[in-house]
Order: sequence, then structure tokens, then C-alpha cells
Amino acid sequence: MTALPFSHPVRSASLPGKRAFAFDLVPGPDERVAIAAALGLLELGALRFSGELKPVGRKDVALEARLVAEAVQPCSVTLAPVPARVEEAVARRYLADWEEPEGDEVEMPEDDSTEPLPDVIDLGAVAVEALALALPLYPRAAGVDLGEAVFGPPGTAPLRDEDLRPFAGLAGLKDKLGKPGDKG
Repeated sequence: MTALPFSHPVRSASLPGKRAFAFDLVPGPDERVAIAAALGLLELGALRFSGELKPVGRKDVALEARLVAEAVQPCSVTLAPVPARVEEAVARRYLADWEEPEGDEVEMPEDDSTEPLPDVIDLGAVAVEALALALPLYPRAAGVDLGEAVFGPPGTAPLRDEDLRPFAGLAGLKDKLGKPGDKG
């Protein structure tokens, strides 16, 4: 098992029965470097994860938090540094009576924020996961364009993006037939 880059475990059994458990996590410089390395970031300048674990009913626990981070990612085209600011609401609901779906094919539940209630809720792991999900998948530096890749067998004209547009053929046909009302 790989060590987590940032960990802040809270035992579920130690949570106050009817009161919310407030937290405010700000990883130190070494922890931010480890998180950045784990997520493939060039830099993680700031990270704050604050919120509450609240009792729901008799046994369930809800996590409601806010994640704020400033990161630098590599551009997906040029690898140039691309700054990103993340401000994200994070919600999880931990269910004591969670039952794992069975069968070969299982439908995804509408509410994807529910999980089984673990013995230990690792708030650091939740923060890192939320950050990973909130960062842009393919960051691009300002002014960077993907361009167009054009392929075709030797001796033929390659198929271009414009050729695949659904109304491109109709526009060409319209030009060939002339405009309505034209007498040709």
C-alpha cells in the first residue's frame, strides 16, 4: 500500500454523538510538495480543507467541506506552467448500513457521494482526492492551440475536421444548386 501524501485520520467512533466535528486543515510545505508530486503538479502553493463531520440519524456521518487550492500544472500540449485556482464544495455521506452492490452488472447510484462508514475517515485523503477531481484534466497555457492532425493513405487527400461537419456537405450542395430564387 502506498503512503498517502497527506493524512489526517479521524476515528469514526470518536466523533461526538450529536454535535458536529469541525476541522480546518492546511498542509505544511513538505506535505504540499508530496501532494504535488502525487498529482503530477509542478507546484502546490496553497491548500486549505475546512468543514465539518456531522452526525446524520443514529449512525451515519455527513462531511461538508470547502477546498481552496492554488496549483501550477504542466500544459497538456507544451508542458509550460499553467496556474489553477480551485474553490470546490466537497460533500460525502458515510453510511453505517452500506451494502455493496452485487452482480455482474450494477447501475451507478444517482448519489455518488455515499460511501460505507469506515472505522477511520482520513480527511487528508478526502482533500487530496477532491483536489485531483477538481483540477482541469487538460490544462493549456494561454495562446496554445492543439492544431489539427491530418492522416490519410499515400496518394489520397486526407480527411480533415471540416469534412466531418454535418452541414458542410449541405453548404457545398447549396452552392452547386444556387440560392433559392436564382434562375440559372
